[in-house]
Amino acid sequence: MSVTASASTQPPDAPKHATSLVINKLRKEYRAGQPVLHDVSLTIEGRGLTAIIGPSGTGKSTLIRCINRLVEPTSGEILFRGQDIVRLNRPELRAARRHMGMIFQEYNLVERLSVIENVLCGRLGYVPAWRAWLRWFPPSDIERAFQLLEAVGLADFATQRADQLSGGQRQRVGIARALMQEPQLVLADEPTSSLDPKTSVEIMELIASRAAERNIPAIVNMHNVELARRFADRIVGMAKGAIVFDGPPHTLKDSHLLEIYGGEGWLE
Repeated sequence: MSVTASASTQPPDAPKHATSLVINKLRKEYRAGQPVLHDVSLTIEGRGLTAIIGPSGTGKSTLIRCINRLVEPTSGEILFRGQDIVRLNRPELRAARRHMGMIFQEYNLVERLSVIENVLCGRLGYVPAWRAWLRWFPPSDIERAFQLLEAVGLADFATQRADQLSGGQRQRVGIARALMQEPQLVLADEPTSSLDPKTSVEIMELIASRAAERNIPAIVNMHNVELARRFADRIVGMAKGAIVFDGPPHTLKDSHLLEIYGGEGWLE
């Protein structure tokens, strides 16, 4: 399927705020009376990479997905760009999501589309539905998509179908798609969990460097503590749906990891 250029205008961005994201007493219950998130409060400043670590089932992915309301919070506030995301109606939420780039654990690419078309999906929130369906994008968007593919090392794969890529290549497409939104916040939900160690390092380098270039914050869920220590400016440790550690990587000690993960055997 081809990509067609068309002329369009985009609404101006709202002014950036010194503080990008403020979460107040966020609670999520999938079953009544059984909270997955226990009144979590967290402030993310306007730049830097925050790694959220913790065991499976502790609420890391739920927290990330509540921020952009892929999961509906039960209660609490999520303040982003001067708006409470929790209280937005659907059109308002669609507009707010333009400024949140999401990188998924399982890539979430459209397998039958080409690489360049998947990257251009990052602009779907900016074009009318009929243009999105026909894939009519402004020439500036198409040029930007090719630039991003060059930046993530996939310039030679632009016309290849997404289902022909390796896992690492797919995640690179996911990163380019998120950046195509020109976001003011990047969210990444376990972006390296299905990748080998070398590719995991490359993906984290990409996320950290691209967020730094745009001078925007990134929030990344991960299991790998060493990757978190290597790339994060800040580590948030979660256990049983609550934050039990919050600080720079060099202050994360074994005692904190025992509180986060429990048990001593995995430290040996």
